[in-house]
Amino acid sequence: MDSDRRTRLTPDERRAQLVALGVAHLADQPLDTLTIEELSARAGVSRALLFHYFGSKQGLHREVVRTARDSMLHATEPVPELPPRERLRDTLTRIVAFVRDHSGTFYSLVRGIASGDEEVRVVIEEARAEQAERVLAVFLELGAADTPLLRIGLRSWIAFAEDVLVASAIGTDLPSESIVAFLERSANGVVEAVPAA
Repeated sequence: MDSDRRTRLTPDERRAQLVALGVAHLADQPLDTLTIEELSARAGVSRALLFHYFGSKQGLHREVVRTARDSMLHATEPVPELPPRERLRDTLTRIVAFVRDHSGTFYSLVRGIASGDEEVRVVIEEARAEQAERVLAVFLELGAADTPLLRIGLRSWIAFAEDVLVASAIGTDLPSESIVAFLERSANGVVEAVPAA
């Protein structure tokens, strides 16, 4: 019966299932503990099938991280209809909620792969760049000058915000509103510290 169910999946469905199992792994364990052997056992498929889809353990890791990253970016996508400050607050509120709902995945993304392979790090850096662009867009809309220092400051703020989220939103009872307010004030502080163009 189980083999019948497996054969009914299309290749795209099977690949998506394997990636989803990999992302679920991140909720409890670091990325580097996800192996072809472990995932094939969980999925009830051969190791050869995983190699067929992903090529290597590193290929599997890249797809798992890319999927987790895209899930986070989708869940925290800004609402364009909101005025800039409300949009920032709303986005930060949803980021805190995402971290609290998916703490293992978030931790794995921002901390657990620091020594991962270069291509995996690129996937994470793309997420950080996207988040920085979202925050930059708010402040440009509010009248900040688009300068190299502003971009550097807000990109650095993303790393700061990740540390704050790990320390304050995972395993604490600190109110989400307090975390959001702190992040919002700190972003404003970065922008205020940038000299006028």
